[in-house]
Amino acid sequence: MEVNQSRVIIHTDGACRGNPGPGGWAALLRYGERTRELLGSELVTTNNRMELMGAIQALESLTRASSVDLYTDSQYVQKGISEWLPAWVARGWRTANKAPVKNADLWQRLKTVADRHEVRWHWVKGHAGDPGNEAVDRLANSAIDTLLNDTRMSRR
Repeated sequence: MEVNQSRVIIHTDGACRGNPGPGGWAALLRYGERTRELLGSELVTTNNRMELMGAIQALESLTRASSVDLYTDSQYVQKGISEWLPAWVARGWRTANKAPVKNADLWQRLKTVADRHEVRWHWVKGHAGDPGNEAVDRLANSAIDTLLNDTRMSRR
């Protein structure tokens, strides 16, 4: 895989109001002087699914193989992709207890898109003042707000 010399810096987050409930995801991508915000929402979802969607959508938005530093406040995402995923794949998407891996559809999608890039996965503590993390937290929550406002308006 041929990779860009400069790194893409990505911050991702997911949020959910209730678990399950309405949720939002967000990603902030920085490449040199360029910045791009991505966000989306689902009416009934879980926090873990939204955390995964932030990373998936960010990586899927890249138009060529890239070197990426991806920051997430989700240990589920960071440990899942860095530590647990190889064993899940080897066991046919089963856990050590032989149960189906939760959110396997999204983990498979994340693995496919991450394999196109050179990704370094970083965990950051949420709500601890990291500017990138704070920005994507606001974006993910604004995606939920927009979804709920749109839903209320369509009921009128």
